[in-house]
Amino acid sequence: MYIYNTVNRMGKQNGSCWWFVKAVKWIPVIFILTIVLWSYYAYVVQLCFYTVDNYVQKAFYLFFYHILFLLFLWSYWQTVFTDLIEVPYKFKIPDVEMEKFQQAETEEAQRQILERFAQGLPVTNRTIKGVIRFCEKCQLIKPDRAHHCSVCSTCVLKMDHHCPWVNNCIGFHNYKFFMLFLAYALLYCIFITATSLQYLIRFWKGELDGMGRFHLLFLFFVALMFAVSLNSLFFYHCYLVLHNRSTLEAFTPPMFRTGKDKDGFSLGKYNNFQEVFGDNPKLWFLPIFTSLGNGVTYPVRAQHQGTSNTYDSMGSTRNSFGDGINFPERLCNEDTHTLLGHTTQQWGDETELDSPPPYGSQSALL
Repeated sequence: MYIYNTVNRMGKQNGSCWWFVKAVKWIPVIFILTIVLWSYYAYVVQLCFYTVDNYVQKAFYLFFYHILFLLFLWSYWQTVFTDLIEVPYKFKIPDVEMEKFQQAETEEAQRQILERFAQGLPVTNRTIKGVIRFCEKCQLIKPDRAHHCSVCSTCVLKMDHHCPWVNNCIGFHNYKFFMLFLAYALLYCIFITATSLQYLIRFWKGELDGMGRFHLLFLFFVALMFAVSLNSLFFYHCYLVLHNRSTLEAFTPPMFRTGKDKDGFSLGKYNNFQEVFGDNPKLWFLPIFTSLGNGVTYPVRAQHQGTSNTYDSMGSTRNSFGDGINFPERLCNEDTHTLLGHTTQQWGDETELDSPPPYGSQSALL
């Protein structure tokens, strides 16, 4: 975290109340891990070792179960413990300018200060009033698609939402991990449900004995319940990935100089997918960070190009902001409508839905 953020929060981080709140935030994560560890015991021990008689079937179950189990835990770990990427320091308002901003007597004067400071920054997004987006708590110009998280007490690059089930913000730093976590969690639950169904039927027929049968009963219904809940959430986020939107942008379209545009960052479905999962197919389904770009600058549709002060739409985005941190470059060529050399349909010709699919009550699980 930046020094200025840390200093602002020093008072909040002292005392038993702060530590209590911090500990409470881990309860959902502990709950998820408890359920997962119990499911491991119920499936591996009670089902595979004590219930399944066929050795070939047992080996098949154990082999694929452990693959899904490890990928699921790996993705979940990455989602929970991947640290936020800091907003580059150059977006922070200097103390001298901040003092002028606070002493300004009119909104117009404050707007001019922000516009003058943002002249050297690659920002295209604006507020609904057309003003440079500014975070008073972090005292910085918000990069495109960044938002302030009140739970994390900082601005998050390409913020999607804050998820209590992982005790972390979902954004540029871990969105790929979050998607893989949802995918492998759904596959994990479906696999358990499908392979334990026949033993649930045997339970109802009275063909199973012992206390282990109750583990199998609860295992089936718990896996089915989570599968139903994860289904809507996973496919909703698949929709967002293919249309290059965050959850926040789905409900409040980003504002550009030319007005609101829910598809302002959409480059075609394949390019949108690459932006999150990278351009190396071998790493798409592994929880390894391969997202393209730096989380600060994003290619935009043709009608919004040229509205930024420093963004070069025909070349590569800057991969360093002088903070000692290098990021992968992302290339965008408007003439060929390609990203990273892969041909895709033209930006303006892509047919989009008028609104995202309903974010059902089951989606609130994560």
